[in-house]
Amino acid sequence: MRKLKLIWDFRGPASQKTAEHHLVHLREYIKMNELSITITGVEIINDMHSLAFLVVDESEMKSIRDALKPHRGQIYSDS
Repeated sequence: MRKLKLIWDFRGPASQKTAEHHLVHLREYIKMNELSITITGVEIINDMHSLAFLVVDESEMKSIRDALKPHRGQIYSDS
């Protein structure tokens, strides 16, 4: 089954801290809804752009997308 990476972008000098804080809320959502999502994280693109993400099975994507409103998504590859 294909996996998709749902992404929330944050920009500006506080982007890293904002992405880290957003990740806390994503993990709370996962726990509260008893989801089997195990791949989450923060990526620092540069000092003015960071992102928070989680990886879902394609079959779960629509309900999670509609609930959490990610900025974008892409096909996930763990390589």
